[in-house]
Amino acid sequence: MAVSNKGTKQATLAQLRAFAAVAEHLHFRDAAAAIGMSQPALSGAVSALEEALGVQLLERTTRKVLLSPAGERIAARARSVLDAMGVLLEEAEAVRAPFTGTLRLGVIPTVAPYLLPTVLSLFHRRYPRMDLQVHEEQTSSLLDGLAAGRLDLLLLAVPLGVPGVTELPVFDEDFVLLAPREHPLAGRRDIPREELRGLQLLLLDEGHCLRDQALDICREAGRTDGADVTTTAAGLSTLVQLVAGGLGVTLLPRTALRLETARNEHLATGYFAEPAPSRRIALAMRTGTARQEEFRAVAAALREAVRPLPVWPAA
Repeated sequence: MAVSNKGTKQATLAQLRAFAAVAEHLHFRDAAAAIGMSQPALSGAVSALEEALGVQLLERTTRKVLLSPAGERIAARARSVLDAMGVLLEEAEAVRAPFTGTLRLGVIPTVAPYLLPTVLSLFHRRYPRMDLQVHEEQTSSLLDGLAAGRLDLLLLAVPLGVPGVTELPVFDEDFVLLAPREHPLAGRRDIPREELRGLQLLLLDEGHCLRDQALDICREAGRTDGADVTTTAAGLSTLVQLVAGGLGVTLLPRTALRLETARNEHLATGYFAEPAPSRRIALAMRTGTARQEEFRAVAAALREAVRPLPVWPAA
């Protein structure tokens, strides 16, 4: 595809793609590797684009590449054009053959180990022609990837409250209290939330949405923001081992309970009085995506698939 600039020279999508890569990496070799193009071909494509547009886009030196003032403005436009073309191709693919092609699914770490067996089984059984690719990342990274088109669909805790993102609820699940076996609350099935005010609470590191959810639950129970959290962990498995070692207690989603506590005689579970604190897990997609009907169907299928788990499928 080519775009005329009032003369005989035309700018092509290949040239825009080459320039956008250079604008991102500010390095010809890295840009060429990123888009699978030889360095001479990439350099030629950028030069051809400069000639077609009649402006200098780059300032080339022996040591580095810089964007000219015109290049900075056109780089943003080039990316918009390329993104629009990606949406167009996605639309055509969705119309031509739904439930086929690549699906790049992002999943948060506090869901991935416990729900992926169900997700993978569902796709193997219901959508065998889809090439499912899974990316485990924290929520902020997943949302960035969705906005940039690097990811197609997310599986994470909601609400997100992010413009341009549509949430498709899948299920709700309770939190339980995980404690050392000898803890006074171990084994109880009617724990008042107010008990959280004075507990030595262990949390995940900053950046995990589960940490924020746990803190919200504690604040609702009357725990002050200044209450000490002296020990944190990068993942739930480590957090559970810290509890088993007697360093404190933690809140665990019901879906994680069986896998994380199996055959550990040092741990005990406590259940909260109704209504128990809970979280909602949903699929999230770009609002208006060409594949929205596919993704809604996947969400409906996943709601049915999770029924054997200790969760409440969303209505």
